[in-house]
Amino acid sequence: MKRSDKFRQANREAKATVLATIAVIIFWWAAGFGLADSDITFWHTPIWVWGGCFGTWIFAILVTVFLTKKVFVNFDLDDEEAKHE
Repeated sequence: MKRSDKFRQANREAKATVLATIAVIIFWWAAGFGLADSDITFWHTPIWVWGGCFGTWIFAILVTVFLTKKVFVNFDLDDEEAKHE
């Protein structure tokens, strides 16, 4: 992999991470504030607490698994050309 390809991949990973962070924030907002008017409780705890805390945690784990399997690439940032010289 060329040095320019490595930096392109690193930029792609950074952009995907920013988008994933935005997605988690939107999910947190929707699951927490979006469910705030609901009268549903689970173990005497309002559903917005479950959605905003535990739901967001699970969603963040799923987003992280997606990023590691589909977006991130394991490569060495050292120059391969410099090693051969």
